Amino acid sequence: MLRTVDFHGLKAVEFSKGDYTALLVPGMGANLVRLANTRLGAEILRTPGADEIEVFRGRPQVFGLPILFPPNRIADGRYTFEGRTYQYPITIEKEHNYHHGVLKSEAFIVSKASETAEEVMVECRYYANAGNDAVFRDFPHEFKCKITYWLSSDGLEQEVMFSNRSKLRMPVGVGFHTPLSIPFAGGDAADYVMRVAVGEQVELNERNLPTGRKLPLSEQFAKLREGGLRVTECDPIEAGFTLKEIDVNGKSFRGALVENVRTGARIFYEVDSQTTYWTIWNNGGRVPYCCPEPQSWTTNAPNLPNPSAEGFTDRHRLLYTSPGQPIFRVIPSCPTPALRVMGRRCSSDKPMVSPSRRVTSSSSR
Repeated sequence: MLRTVDFHGLKAVEFSKGDYTALLVPGMGANLVRLANTRLGAEILRTPGADEIEVFRGRPQVFGLPILFPPNRIADGRYTFEGRTYQYPITIEKEHNYHHGVLKSEAFIVSKASETAEEVMVECRYYANAGNDAVFRDFPHEFKCKITYWLSSDGLEQEVMFSNRSKLRMPVGVGFHTPLSIPFAGGDAADYVMRVAVGEQVELNERNLPTGRKLPLSEQFAKLREGGLRVTECDPIEAGFTLKEIDVNGKSFRGALVENVRTGARIFYEVDSQTTYWTIWNNGGRVPYCCPEPQSWTTNAPNLPNPSAEGFTDRHRLLYTSPGQPIFRVIPSCPTPALRVMGRRCSSDKPMVSPSRRVTSSSSR
């Protein structure tokens, strides 16, 4: 099923395949605001209700699958690249930081949509140029951003690509601010734990910016790797981590998962090799969601002493490119059981420099 619908006054695209259904709002950053497994009764993402549409318009990053370009925070809203200074508005006054990027509220267009027996595909595009003042003013490059979703009986796949159309090389860092619903399939908060492929904890200062120190995981956050950590109806969490794969069912897993320990129902959120950093945020701990946020670079990476070590460069290519060269894709991973959001496998030999993601849910017991 693939159709255009009205979503509380916003134009949306609804599509389904197998046990999965999704809802996409192109006009708000091509945000996929709903992903559900109807057989399991699992609402995977936080979806705005009719009384939350104005909140969604003002803070789209706390719903759905919002793209962050650049990811997380930039100290003082400023960094320098190849002699050019990029200045963003201050959006967190108490920290004097810019956060969450320029694309999350921008209007994309649906450029392609199709359905086969196996999957539904919806592609959205955004073109930045001097006429798009809201973006070009802060980030003076002409570029194309293409976000493509595929929905099948295996779950949701996503691919994101940036193409530089300007005359100068363009810095690129991307993250995703993904509020996973907890509870997502019955029970209450005490039934759910989260595991994440974290390595070391990144020390943050009072402005929630990395200090440059990386620390061993505390007893609390070590549970993210083994056993699982309760992340809702609990104390506030706002923390940064390097990425290190974990073992799930005897296999290496690069991502986050949420499990109902009583029923065994699980959500899998898988990322690709271009993800280097996680932010985990639960908005005070008293809301029914938690955000495991994959990022292609460490928060504030361009301003850190060694940007290349923080993901601002890729081991194969820098996280920027010459004019006309595609530089950012979310690459597909191999299928895994359950409900997932993942990147689609690419055959291109061009540099891949962005995180890919997969969200999946399953019942394992």
